[in-house]
Amino acid sequence: MTNKPKWYTPVVILALIWNLLGCMAYLSDVRLTPEDLAKMSAAQQALYASRPAWAVAATAFAVWGGALGCIGLIVRKRWSYPILLISLVGVIVQDVALFGFSKAASQAGVVAIVLQGVVLLVAVGLVFLARKAIRLGWIS
Repeated sequence: MTNKPKWYTPVVILALIWNLLGCMAYLSDVRLTPEDLAKMSAAQQALYASRPAWAVAATAFAVWGGALGCIGLIVRKRWSYPILLISLVGVIVQDVALFGFSKAASQAGVVAIVLQGVVLLVAVGLVFLARKAIRLGWIS
């Protein structure tokens, strides 16, 4: 294994924090109580109820895969690459559900659309980082 650049560890730790925030958001989402749902607007309740199970599962793969993949990058293991690929697929499937099969994007507004764009860019960036780390011998 060759020496990694100085920026590697801080970037990967930030990416792990980013993905752990996604894990927290996912857990908050799937653990909503009927009382929590009752506080939402009728439109938000309808969106929540209409989400297909495969979209929620894709979100789980995206966030948990991203966190696990980042842990793999921190401990410098090449298994992080396929895990991060699975996470990226989860993000893409989640985005297809959000933007292709529901009215969520139009109701969520610009901030949600931009945030999903950032999520996609980070996921792509992590896949490229893992691939580069393998190629350059930073991880094994």
